[in-house]
Amino acid sequence: MPPMPLLQERQLTLNVLKAALQALGSVAARNMEILLHDLDHPERSVVAIVNGHLSGRTLGSPILAAPEQDQGFKALMQATVDQPGSTPVVVPDYPTTLKGRTLRSATAIFRDSSGHPFASLCVNTDVTDLDAALAFLQQLKPLGASAPAPAGEPAAMEELMAEIIQGALQRSGHGRMNKQAKVEAVRVMQERGLFIVKGGVEKAATALGVTRYTIYNYLEQLRGESNAAARDD
Repeated sequence: MPPMPLLQERQLTLNVLKAALQALGSVAARNMEILLHDLDHPERSVVAIVNGHLSGRTLGSPILAAPEQDQGFKALMQATVDQPGSTPVVVPDYPTTLKGRTLRSATAIFRDSSGHPFASLCVNTDVTDLDAALAFLQQLKPLGASAPAPAGEPAAMEELMAEIIQGALQRSGHGRMNKQAKVEAVRVMQERGLFIVKGGVEKAATALGVTRYTIYNYLEQLRGESNAAARDD
Protein backbone atom coordinates (compact mmCIF):
# COMPACT_ATOMS: atom_id res chain seq x y z
CA MET A 1 0.00 0.00 0.00
CA PRO A 2 1.38 3.48 -0.90
CA PRO A 3 2.12 5.97 1.88
CA MET A 4 -0.79 8.02 3.23
CA PRO A 5 0.18 11.31 1.48
CA LEU A 6 -0.05 9.60 -1.93
CA LEU A 7 -3.42 8.06 -1.06
CA GLN A 8 -4.72 11.46 -0.02
CA GLU A 9 -3.34 13.03 -3.18
CA ARG A 10 -5.10 10.47 -5.36
CA GLN A 11 -8.38 10.79 -3.48
CA LEU A 12 -8.29 14.58 -3.77
CA THR A 13 -7.75 14.32 -7.52
CA LEU A 14 -10.58 11.80 -7.87
CA ASN A 15 -12.91 14.11 -5.95
CA VAL A 16 -12.01 17.03 -8.22
CA LEU A 17 -12.59 14.92 -11.34
CA LYS A 18 -15.93 13.67 -9.99
CA ALA A 19 -17.08 17.26 -9.58
CA ALA A 20 -15.95 18.01 -13.15
CA LEU A 21 -17.97 15.06 -14.44
CA GLN A 22 -21.02 16.22 -12.54
CA ALA A 23 -20.77 19.63 -14.22
CA LEU A 24 -20.14 18.16 -17.68
CA GLY A 25 -22.96 15.68 -17.24
CA SER A 26 -25.46 18.49 -16.77
CA VAL A 27 -24.90 19.72 -20.33
CA ALA A 28 -23.57 16.66 -22.20
CA ALA A 29 -25.62 15.38 -25.12
CA ARG A 30 -27.15 11.92 -24.71
CA ASN A 31 -24.76 10.47 -27.29
CA MET A 32 -21.73 11.32 -25.14
CA GLU A 33 -20.57 8.97 -22.40
CA ILE A 34 -18.05 10.24 -19.84
CA LEU A 35 -16.42 7.94 -17.30
CA LEU A 36 -13.94 8.24 -14.47
CA HIS A 37 -11.95 5.11 -13.64
CA ASP A 38 -10.11 4.35 -10.43
CA LEU A 39 -7.23 2.36 -11.90
CA ASP A 40 -6.19 1.01 -8.52
CA HIS A 41 -9.40 -1.03 -8.50
CA PRO A 42 -9.78 -2.31 -12.09
CA GLU A 43 -12.39 -4.90 -11.13
CA ARG A 44 -14.77 -2.07 -10.10
CA SER A 45 -13.04 0.89 -11.68
CA VAL A 46 -15.97 3.12 -12.68
CA VAL A 47 -16.39 5.68 -9.89
CA ALA A 48 -18.35 8.30 -11.87
CA ILE A 49 -20.28 8.05 -15.13
CA VAL A 50 -22.45 10.19 -17.42
CA ASN A 51 -24.83 8.62 -19.96
CA GLY A 52 -23.93 5.04 -19.11
CA HIS A 53 -26.83 3.87 -21.29
CA LEU A 54 -24.45 4.03 -24.28
CA SER A 55 -22.36 1.12 -23.03
CA GLY A 56 -24.58 -0.29 -20.30
CA ARG A 57 -21.92 0.46 -17.68
CA THR A 58 -22.73 1.73 -14.18
CA LEU A 59 -20.87 2.67 -11.04
CA GLY A 60 -18.63 -0.22 -10.10
CA SER A 61 -18.31 -1.65 -13.62
CA PRO A 62 -14.86 -3.09 -14.48
CA ILE A 63 -12.44 -1.30 -16.75
CA LEU A 64 -12.38 -4.29 -19.10
CA ALA A 65 -15.91 -3.37 -20.20
CA ALA A 66 -14.41 -0.58 -22.32
CA PRO A 67 -15.12 -0.23 -26.07
CA GLU A 68 -13.17 -2.26 -28.62
CA GLN A 69 -9.88 -0.74 -29.85
CA ASP A 70 -9.81 1.48 -26.77
CA GLN A 71 -6.41 3.16 -26.85
CA GLY A 72 -6.73 4.06 -23.20
CA PHE A 73 -5.08 0.76 -22.29
CA LYS A 74 -2.15 1.58 -24.56
CA ALA A 75 -1.87 5.00 -22.95
CA LEU A 76 -1.91 3.37 -19.54
CA MET A 77 1.06 1.20 -20.46
CA GLN A 78 2.97 4.08 -22.04
CA ALA A 79 2.36 6.29 -19.03
CA THR A 80 4.78 4.22 -16.98
CA VAL A 81 7.27 3.41 -19.76
CA ASP A 82 7.57 6.03 -22.48
CA GLN A 83 6.55 9.15 -20.55
CA PRO A 84 7.97 9.15 -17.04
CA GLY A 85 6.81 11.78 -14.57
CA SER A 86 3.50 12.93 -13.16
CA THR A 87 2.16 14.88 -16.13
CA PRO A 88 -1.21 13.55 -17.39
CA VAL A 89 -1.12 11.52 -20.61
CA VAL A 90 -3.79 12.49 -23.12
CA VAL A 91 -4.91 10.45 -26.14
CA PRO A 92 -7.27 12.70 -28.14
CA ASP A 93 -9.98 11.79 -30.66
CA TYR A 94 -9.52 8.18 -31.79
CA PRO A 95 -12.07 5.74 -33.25
CA THR A 96 -13.58 2.87 -31.27
CA THR A 97 -16.61 0.60 -31.63
CA LEU A 98 -19.11 -0.60 -29.07
CA LYS A 99 -21.81 -3.18 -29.77
CA GLY A 100 -21.54 -2.51 -33.49
CA ARG A 101 -21.81 1.27 -33.13
CA THR A 102 -19.16 3.82 -34.18
CA LEU A 103 -17.61 6.03 -31.50
CA ARG A 104 -15.10 8.84 -31.29
CA SER A 105 -13.15 8.54 -28.06
CA ALA A 106 -10.56 10.34 -25.95
CA THR A 107 -8.67 9.32 -22.83
CA ALA A 108 -6.67 11.15 -20.17
CA ILE A 109 -4.49 9.22 -17.70
CA PHE A 110 -3.72 10.95 -14.40
CA ARG A 111 -0.63 10.15 -12.30
CA ASP A 112 0.31 11.02 -8.76
CA SER A 113 3.53 12.75 -7.75
CA SER A 114 5.36 9.40 -7.73
CA GLY A 115 4.40 8.80 -11.39
CA HIS A 116 1.85 6.08 -10.61
CA PRO A 117 -1.19 6.14 -12.98
CA PHE A 118 -4.25 5.96 -10.76
CA ALA A 119 -7.15 7.56 -12.63
CA SER A 120 -8.50 7.62 -16.17
CA LEU A 121 -11.02 10.03 -17.67
CA CYS A 122 -12.67 8.63 -20.81
CA VAL A 123 -15.05 10.26 -23.28
CA ASN A 124 -16.97 8.24 -25.88
CA THR A 125 -19.23 9.95 -28.41
CA ASP A 126 -21.60 7.77 -30.45
CA VAL A 127 -21.49 9.16 -34.00
CA THR A 128 -23.31 6.26 -35.69
CA ASP A 129 -26.52 8.21 -36.30
CA LEU A 130 -24.61 11.33 -37.30
CA ASP A 131 -22.62 9.40 -39.90
CA ALA A 132 -25.84 7.88 -41.24
CA ALA A 133 -27.51 11.30 -41.47
CA LEU A 134 -24.53 12.80 -43.29
CA ALA A 135 -24.47 9.89 -45.72
CA PHE A 136 -28.20 10.36 -46.39
CA LEU A 137 -27.82 14.09 -47.00
CA GLN A 138 -24.92 13.40 -49.34
CA GLN A 139 -27.23 11.23 -51.43
CA LEU A 140 -29.61 14.20 -51.86
CA LYS A 141 -26.85 16.43 -53.22
CA PRO A 142 -27.24 17.00 -57.01
CA LEU A 143 -24.48 15.57 -59.18
CA GLY A 144 -21.83 18.15 -59.90
CA ALA A 145 -22.95 20.43 -57.11
CA SER A 146 -20.28 21.87 -54.89
CA ALA A 147 -20.55 23.76 -51.66
CA PRO A 148 -20.00 27.53 -52.02
CA ALA A 149 -16.88 28.88 -50.42
CA PRO A 150 -17.50 30.66 -47.11
CA ALA A 151 -17.71 34.43 -47.39
CA GLY A 152 -14.46 34.84 -45.54
CA GLU A 153 -12.40 32.60 -47.81
CA PRO A 154 -9.47 34.30 -49.59
CA ALA A 155 -10.72 33.21 -53.02
CA ALA A 156 -14.08 34.88 -52.41
CA MET A 157 -12.41 38.05 -51.17
CA GLU A 158 -10.18 38.20 -54.24
CA GLU A 159 -13.24 37.84 -56.43
CA LEU A 160 -15.07 40.66 -54.63
CA MET A 161 -12.09 42.98 -54.92
CA ALA A 162 -11.78 42.28 -58.63
CA GLU A 163 -15.50 42.94 -59.06
CA ILE A 164 -15.23 46.33 -57.31
CA ILE A 165 -12.26 47.38 -59.43
CA GLN A 166 -13.92 46.26 -62.65
CA GLY A 167 -17.10 48.14 -61.79
CA ALA A 168 -15.13 51.31 -61.02
CA LEU A 169 -13.27 51.11 -64.34
CA GLN A 170 -16.51 50.62 -66.26
CA ARG A 171 -18.05 53.68 -64.65
CA SER A 172 -14.96 55.82 -65.29
CA GLY A 173 -14.18 54.65 -68.81
CA HIS A 174 -11.66 52.15 -70.15
CA GLY A 175 -8.72 52.77 -72.42
CA ARG A 176 -6.37 55.67 -71.85
CA MET A 177 -7.87 57.27 -68.74
CA ASN A 178 -6.84 60.81 -67.83
CA LYS A 179 -6.17 61.82 -64.24
CA GLN A 180 -9.74 62.95 -63.66
CA ALA A 181 -11.09 59.58 -64.76
CA LYS A 182 -8.61 57.76 -62.53
CA VAL A 183 -9.53 59.89 -59.53
CA GLU A 184 -13.19 59.12 -60.21
CA ALA A 185 -12.41 55.40 -60.36
CA VAL A 186 -10.61 55.65 -57.03
CA ARG A 187 -13.63 57.45 -55.56
CA VAL A 188 -15.90 54.61 -56.63
CA MET A 189 -13.51 52.02 -55.21
CA GLN A 190 -13.35 53.96 -51.95
CA GLU A 191 -17.13 54.08 -51.68
CA ARG A 192 -17.25 50.31 -52.14
CA GLY A 193 -14.76 49.85 -49.27
CA LEU A 194 -11.86 48.51 -51.34
CA PHE A 195 -9.21 50.42 -49.43
CA ILE A 196 -10.07 49.08 -46.00
CA VAL A 197 -9.10 45.59 -47.21
CA LYS A 198 -5.46 44.55 -47.13
CA GLY A 199 -4.00 44.75 -50.63
CA GLY A 200 -6.73 47.03 -51.97
CA VAL A 201 -4.41 49.94 -52.70
CA GLU A 202 -1.95 47.72 -54.56
CA LYS A 203 -4.67 46.14 -56.69
CA ALA A 204 -6.15 49.52 -57.56
CA ALA A 205 -2.71 50.84 -58.53
CA THR A 206 -2.09 47.88 -60.82
CA ALA A 207 -5.50 48.25 -62.49
CA LEU A 208 -4.97 51.98 -63.11
CA GLY A 209 -1.32 51.67 -64.13
CA VAL A 210 -0.05 53.97 -61.38
CA THR A 211 1.95 53.58 -58.19
CA ARG A 212 0.44 52.97 -54.77
CA TYR A 213 1.64 56.44 -53.76
CA THR A 214 -0.41 57.91 -56.57
CA ILE A 215 -3.48 56.14 -55.17
CA TYR A 216 -2.76 57.72 -51.77
CA ASN A 217 -2.49 61.13 -53.49
CA TYR A 218 -5.85 60.58 -55.20
CA LEU A 219 -7.41 59.62 -51.87
CA GLU A 220 -5.96 62.75 -50.28
CA GLN A 221 -7.39 64.85 -53.13
CA LEU A 222 -10.81 63.29 -52.64
CA ARG A 223 -10.60 63.92 -48.91
CA GLY A 224 -9.80 67.58 -49.57
CA GLU A 225 -12.71 67.93 -51.98
CA SER A 226 -15.01 66.36 -49.44
CA ASN A 227 -13.87 68.73 -46.69
CA ALA A 228 -14.30 71.73 -48.98
CA ALA A 229 -17.82 70.65 -49.87
CA ALA A 230 -18.65 70.25 -46.19
CA ARG A 231 -17.45 73.80 -45.45
CA ASP A 232 -19.52 75.20 -48.31
CA ASP A 233 -22.63 73.57 -46.87
